[in-house]
Amino acid sequence: MNKKVIIFSAPSGAGKSTVVGHLLKTFPFLEFSISATSRSPRGNEKDGVEYYFFSAEQFRELIARDAFVEYEEVYPGSFYGTLRSEVERIWAKGHIILFDIDVRGGVNLKRIFGDNALSVFVKPPSVEELRRRLIGRGTDSPEAIERRVAKAEEELEYEPQFDRVLENDRLDRTLAEAENIVKSFAVQ
Repeated sequence: MNKKVIIFSAPSGAGKSTVVGHLLKTFPFLEFSISATSRSPRGNEKDGVEYYFFSAEQFRELIARDAFVEYEEVYPGSFYGTLRSEVERIWAKGHIILFDIDVRGGVNLKRIFGDNALSVFVKPPSVEELRRRLIGRGTDSPEAIERRVAKAEEELEYEPQFDRVLENDRLDRTLAEAENIVKSFAVQ
């Protein structure tokens, strides 16, 4: 299990975080990689739990110090990235790192970690089902939902760049398949 990573990526609303949460409860050798961001905490988010929160200026300083394995400026002044210290912290425990990351970040991490990485793309059964799920969350305005759906349509084009694809049409089946994917990669 030395220095492996498993990357889960998906458009917003596809069910990636549900799958990742299930896997973390199922496999004690997996550990979630906490991403860094320059955005402000939302709701009850806490620094060092959901994200490491930095100002945009602090984030730029960390970039200049080469503190990130990868990072991306998603929107002007809005950064997300993976700290080298986070990767080393998890590997020092002998755990496999589990990433829950956007599709561009997933492609970047696969490129960086190569054969030590397994990249999994979680996709919704359809764009309409994705829209329905986002509406069902009740957390976004209709305009925000349409922006997310438009972004999801673009993100779906990244599917061929991933090692495995999980279509999240039935959650029980998706979770079982995700477990099998993790088991087979962990024992390689």
